[in-house]
Amino acid sequence: MKIIQESPSSIGWGGSTNTFYNICMKSMPADVNPFGALMVTYIASAIITAMIFVFMVKPSNVMFELSKVNWTSIVLALVLVGLEVGYVFVYRSGWSVSTASVVANIGLACVLLVVGYFLYKENVSMQQILGIFVCMAGLILINL
Repeated sequence: MKIIQESPSSIGWGGSTNTFYNICMKSMPADVNPFGALMVTYIASAIITAMIFVFMVKPSNVMFELSKVNWTSIVLALVLVGLEVGYVFVYRSGWSVSTASVVANIGLACVLLVVGYFLYKENVSMQQILGIFVCMAGLILINL
C-alpha cells in the first residue's frame, strides 16, 4: 500500500474522487436534511473503510493498528462534518459546481501556505507569494 500512497497517481486519485464528491454534493436533493444524508454517507464510509482496513492490516493486527490512532481522528471527524455541511449549503445557496470548488480550493491553498510557514516551518518562496496574489486576482475575476 505504501507504493500507492507515495505515487504521483495519488493526486489523480484525489482529483477524480473530488470531482464525484462535488457532483454528489451538488446533486443532493434540496428537501433532504443534510445531516441525515451525511449520516448515511458516514455509515457507508465507515463500513467500506473498515473492510479495507481489516484487509490491509490483517484481522490479527487490527487492535495494534487502532492503538496508534490519536486525537486527530476525532478532530478530523468534526472538521469533516463542517466541510461537508458547508458544501451542501454553498450549493443550496446557488453556487455553480464550476465555481464553488475553485473558489474554496484557491482560498484553501492560500491559507495552507501561511499555515505551513507558521505551524510547520515550511519554506515559502517569492514565487509562492506571487502565486497567492495571482490566485486572489483569479478569485476576483471568477466572481465578477
